[in-house]
Amino acid sequence: MPPTDQALWFSEQVQPHEPALRAYLSKRFPALPDHDDLVQETYVRTLRAHEGGRVPCVRAFLFTTARNAAIDLFRRRSGRTHEEISEFRALPLLEEAPDLTETAELEQRLEILLEAILALPERCRQVMMLRHVDGLAYKEIAARLGISPETVKVHMIKGVKDCEWVPKTGPGGMLVRSVG
Repeated sequence: MPPTDQALWFSEQVQPHEPALRAYLSKRFPALPDHDDLVQETYVRTLRAHEGGRVPCVRAFLFTTARNAAIDLFRRRSGRTHEEISEFRALPLLEEAPDLTETAELEQRLEILLEAILALPERCRQVMMLRHVDGLAYKEIAARLGISPETVKVHMIKGVKDCEWVPKTGPGGMLVRSVG
C-alpha cells in the first residue's frame, strides 16, 4: 500500500526537524521529563493543523506548537493538588466556587507568571522549575545542575524577584505585570 499524501508530507517536512525539536525542548524545558510525550503531542497538533491547511512554515509551527504543549503540560502539572480525605464530609461546593471574574484573573495571572518564567535567563529558569515544578530541595538542584547550593539560592532570589506579581490596571481595565 503506497504512503498517503499526509504520510509523505510528514516524513519529508516534519520528521527532519525532530532532533532539533528534541534539543529545543531539552534546553528550554529541562524540568519537564516528558519530552517524548511533548514531541508526540506536537506531531498530533501539527497534523491536525496541516489537515486544516494552517501550517505555512513547518519548522516555525513545530517549535511554537512544542512550546505551547510544554506550557500546557506545565499548567496541568502545577494545577494538580491532591488532598486526602480521611472521612466523608459534605463539601459546600456551590458556596466556594469562584466567580467568573476570579477565574479569569487567576488564568491571566498564571499566563503572566508562565511568560515571566520563560523570560528568565536559562539557568535561573532551570532552578525555578526544578524547585517549583519538581519540588527539589536546594541541595538536589545544586547536585543536578553541578552548581553550589548558594548559587541555587541566588538564582531563586532572582527568579522570585523577576516573577513578582504587582497587579496594575492597564488600558481597557486589563491587568498587567509589573516588576517591583
